[in-house]
Amino acid sequence: MATDKPSSKGQAWFCTTGLPSDVAIEVDDMTFHLHKFPLMSKSRKLHQLITEEENNPTTTRLQKLGDDEDNNDERRSEIVEEEEDQEYCNIILPDFPGGSDTFEIAAKFCYGVKIELTTLNVAPLRCAAEFLEMTDEYSEDNLISKTERFLSQSVLKSLKDSIKTLKSCKMIMPQAEKLGIVNRCLDSVAKRASTTDPSLFGWPVNEPASGSHSESGTARRRTTNTWFDELGDLSLPLFKRLISAMRTRDHTSPDLIESCLIAYAKKYIPGISRSNWKQSSSTSLPPSQDEQRELLETIISNLPREKRLASSTSAIKFLFGLLRTANILNIAEIYRDALEKKIGSQLEQATLDDLLVPSYSYLNETLYDVDCVERILGYFLDELETTITQNEDEQDNDSIRSSELMLVGKLIDGYLSEIASDANLKQEKFYKFAVTLPHQARLFDDGLYRAVDVYLKAHPWLSEAEREKISGVMDCEKLTLEACTHAAQNERLPLRAIVQVLFFEQLQLRHAIVEISPARGRLRNTNNRDEDEGRTVTWRETVRENEVMRVDMDSMRTRVQELERECSTMKKAIEKIPEGGSGKRSFARKFGCKFKTQVCDSHQSSAVDTRRARNNRHRS
Repeated sequence: MATDKPSSKGQAWFCTTGLPSDVAIEVDDMTFHLHKFPLMSKSRKLHQLITEEENNPTTTRLQKLGDDEDNNDERRSEIVEEEEDQEYCNIILPDFPGGSDTFEIAAKFCYGVKIELTTLNVAPLRCAAEFLEMTDEYSEDNLISKTERFLSQSVLKSLKDSIKTLKSCKMIMPQAEKLGIVNRCLDSVAKRASTTDPSLFGWPVNEPASGSHSESGTARRRTTNTWFDELGDLSLPLFKRLISAMRTRDHTSPDLIESCLIAYAKKYIPGISRSNWKQSSSTSLPPSQDEQRELLETIISNLPREKRLASSTSAIKFLFGLLRTANILNIAEIYRDALEKKIGSQLEQATLDDLLVPSYSYLNETLYDVDCVERILGYFLDELETTITQNEDEQDNDSIRSSELMLVGKLIDGYLSEIASDANLKQEKFYKFAVTLPHQARLFDDGLYRAVDVYLKAHPWLSEAEREKISGVMDCEKLTLEACTHAAQNERLPLRAIVQVLFFEQLQLRHAIVEISPARGRLRNTNNRDEDEGRTVTWRETVRENEVMRVDMDSMRTRVQELERECSTMKKAIEKIPEGGSGKRSFARKFGCKFKTQVCDSHQSSAVDTRRARNNRHRS
């Protein structure tokens, strides 16, 4: 069998059996020169067409001439004589399923040539066999039964093969739909996906993996990704139907559906992840904005509402990538809200880089979309409250609240510090955002203090009252000693905030003294036990420790008394300052140096350091 290329009529396909062909069948731009008997023995349709052509041999070719002015009566007579002499049949098969390539395989089957069925050609061949009426009733073990066996025994038993066959139905969709090939493939994928282990990123448990059983987990995951990648070759309508079929099955994991959506979106929506920029160099044209918008809305509307079973930074990065693309494409508000709710349900998995969503609207003056992150934070708190309300275990509730709230609290403090340097960020927006989280979201307010400090530095024009309001978002009682030391010397803070910092630093020092006293008693008890056991050397060292600690406590008590006197003096001085007076600057000149040397000296040695130095001297 061979193929030739005549200059006037496209391509030609010849059967080189040594016998002259007696029938020509045109499919698309290919003309097949074949023999009547093999075709008629397998196909009822071709038998019927050839019989009709033999009864009226000149009709087809004369109709092709039509009203062509270049064809005269002499040419018509030549055609009639040629057909009568050669008894040659010419048949045209318009809109043949699968085109000329599929007809070539079907023709070889008619000649008894062994054909190879694959996941990509079985669906077109099944449709072609139906079109040619190649049934077992007409001829035993015909093409219809052969393709059906391959579908049921091979294709539909493999998840990956079902997707490939589904992909091949794109050009034969009406016929494949009529024969039920599409629905059978969709059901096969949905059924086998429901038996997938989500922890292996969708590795099908019931499908045999290629290679030996001893292959590593990495190799298994590499095999897994192949059928996820195959999803990207499906058309959007077919992909929609596949996701719908998976959602209707009770045992399909929501994480698996989300992973399918991620794999499909990454292939067709540029800019969702950095890897998409590498794929953009392919020869295929990127989808238009309308196509991207339709795809994006499809992805968002099918995202599972359930929270992922396991934390996944890649999944949350994908969601934020969708959000950025949604803002660029300006999708409908209903889809944007649904996406923000989805992100809010797992906000504790995000990073600071994820939250830095640029502001694409000309209505926003800030560099980052603060309103968007504020809405996401609100959705997170609503989801957390709903989860706690539905959970009756109080201990479990405390665990949920503490773990997720603390993570989000740290994340939001970092975000506040990042956006605080924006000169266009209004103080009302900063204040409202900073006080959104509940009190228990932060163990310490050091991160919040840093954000306040950055904001005051970037907005030096704020009045004293405005600075007091901004500083009011932090709880001075929850600042560490290091933060208190920095805040007490921070000239950007309002005077009232500095006084509060000094007051709570004094309280922390008092608590430190209270904690040292029990330790002193425990050391005495230890000394008594050591004396009874005859540990004379250890006892002497412990006595020296007690003496050192007593001196340190006396020194610390003296410092606390000095702090109390300084705070009392400061309070009286503040009360004497008139409302229209020089205010904080004159007051700072009067008391500033004393605060720095006695209250905010971060280099002053601690009791533990002093005790260790004295012990070394005693031992030497």
